[in-house]
This record gives sequence, C-alpha cells and structure tokens, in this order.
Amino acid sequence: MSKSPSPSRADDSSPSPLEQALRALRQRERSAAEIDRFLTARGVGDDERGQVLETLARTELVDDRRFAEVRATSLAGRGAGDAFIRHELVRAGVGSELAEETVASLPSELERATRIVERRGNGVKTARYLAGKGYSEDVIRAVVADSRDEPIG
Repeated sequence: MSKSPSPSRADDSSPSPLEQALRALRQRERSAAEIDRFLTARGVGDDERGQVLETLARTELVDDRRFAEVRATSLAGRGAGDAFIRHELVRAGVGSELAEETVASLPSELERATRIVERRGNGVKTARYLAGKGYSEDVIRAVVADSRDEPIG
C-alpha cells in the first residue's frame, strides 16, 4: 500500500508569493506592473498580489522611477532610440508621463545616433538600423546628412 503525499506537505514546499516576487527581482530590476503580471501568471490572488506589491513598494524593492531610469539607460547604452525606449517602458507598465520624463533625461537622441554612425559608417544600412532601433526620421536624416557633408580624407 503506497502512501500519497499529504496536500499540506506539497503546499509547504511552494514559495510564498513574496518569495516568488523576490526571486524575480534577484534577476533584474522590474516594474510594479511586471511583478503583478508575474504573480498573476503563477495564480496568486488579487488580495495577496496587492499585499506583496505594497510590501515591495514600502521597502523600496520595487520603484517604477528607478526601474524606468535603469531600463532606459540600459537601452540607450545598447543603441536604442527614444521611441523604442518609450515603448519598452510603457510596455513594462511605467506610466506614459514617467516614461516621457525618463527619456527626456537621457543624452540626446541625436548624440546617440551620431555615435552609432561614427561606429557603423554612413549609409542606407545604418539609416535602416537606426530606424529599427526607434530613432526619429529627423534624427536619422540629420546624422546621415551631417556625415555625408564631412570631407573624406
């Protein structure tokens, strides 16, 4: 006769919603909305999710402003344009106003695009690359035109 495991033993071994959230935060900075979606996907109820999010906010383990700054800086460092960064922040659950403030605090899109053109060279491929990275048409036009005006030498 085999014994089946008791339900309480199985429940005791699963991590609490707070522990699950903390594990997710160990991997990288996350927005409150990302943590909420993470816990929802794991079947955590509304009340428990609310308590976990309140605890994380109160202890400053989750801070959407800090998340936005870290994420935007990382994306800008990897060559992303303003539109792409803004889109990624909003997709992660950052409010559009905070996303705008964060993007405005970055080095200018023109400066970032100029560095990419200096590294990759001028041409159609680089212009397409910049467009794919979320740079505005005006910035792409400006850096491509500026680099074509420089004397070759």
